[in-house]
Amino acid sequence: MEINGQQVEQTVNYAALGLSPEIMRALDKKGYATATPVQGGAIPYFMDWRDVIAKAPTGSGKTFAFGIPMIEHADADDPTVQALVLAPTRELALQIEAELRALCEFKPGVRVTCLYGGSSMDKQVNALKKKPQIVVATPGRLMDHMKRKNLRLDKVQTVVLDEADRMLDMGFIEDVTKILDKMPHRRNLGMFSATLSVEVLDISWVYQRDPVEITVQAVAEDKPDIQQYRVELDWRDKTELTAKLIEAGNYERAIAFCNTKAMTDRLAGLLRARGLDADCIHGDVRQSMREATLKKFRNGRLRVLVATDVAARGLDIDDVDAVFNYDVPEENEYYIHRIGRTGRAKRHGVSYTLTTSIAERVRMNEIERATRNEVSRLKYENGVLLEL
Repeated sequence: MEINGQQVEQTVNYAALGLSPEIMRALDKKGYATATPVQGGAIPYFMDWRDVIAKAPTGSGKTFAFGIPMIEHADADDPTVQALVLAPTRELALQIEAELRALCEFKPGVRVTCLYGGSSMDKQVNALKKKPQIVVATPGRLMDHMKRKNLRLDKVQTVVLDEADRMLDMGFIEDVTKILDKMPHRRNLGMFSATLSVEVLDISWVYQRDPVEITVQAVAEDKPDIQQYRVELDWRDKTELTAKLIEAGNYERAIAFCNTKAMTDRLAGLLRARGLDADCIHGDVRQSMREATLKKFRNGRLRVLVATDVAARGLDIDDVDAVFNYDVPEENEYYIHRIGRTGRAKRHGVSYTLTTSIAERVRMNEIERATRNEVSRLKYENGVLLEL
């Protein structure tokens, strides 16, 4: 890990960070004693109200890095919104809310609310009437509530942009800047991102003051334990092989990624036809159905989740056994975020990328070079999987 360009090699225990007994009790309940590098680096600066810009890989524990100081700073006796987290997707916003609520378990009076599109405005207004100190929101839905004067942000002290690169890539830069301009008493701004794009750095330059820069590389000790395979096969065998691998590996929880909504629907149906409990999520699925499907998957009542890249970021499920790139990702970054759904929380994971054409194999070669990942090569023909 680097802090302001200086290499820092140390393991930090939560007990050494001067956290409250209530937060320590919540961490103990989850079985956590050692902070991840991004947490050990960011928490002390956040506690001192410093601006932070952090680049860290998916699954590195960024939510606790900003969530712990945010909750420690929250005044349970103050009914105003004191902290705001902006996230690019509904799935990520809901996951952040769940993690913050877990951290608040022994902090009576500290309330967290999530605002996101596709859900009832009235229900969210009722939640805001309970006077939460911390709000997690997607930019578009937060803007809707602001226009309707359902909440005020003028007392907010801490703001965090989670997955800032993704949020700005999705076209939220105007909303984000308008929201930041509504918080005149903001004391610190945290920006967490897998990549530091020009847009992210522009926001940092305008809105942050002498930020602490934290960089966590996916080096050996932090890199997820994922055995990666690429498989050459005929396109007509893709579904057959996917089903066979799930059964042969006895994977209890697997995610299959497709590049299009239509293929996502189709694959879920094909897997069900082969006797696998599968369902899909993508942008055209109603939010209530998406949430129900994700809940089933998290609770172990759905074996295979088929998804477009809308779900590649924001899903925080520690025990995914395997990831299948049914379609080769269109972007190198998508590959990293897809396979990053497995091999989390120190568990072993496995990923398979299916290639059926020369173009797909060339694309996969590019991904290997760009990500510097070691990917074992296999071939599937005549119903047999062979090493190349």
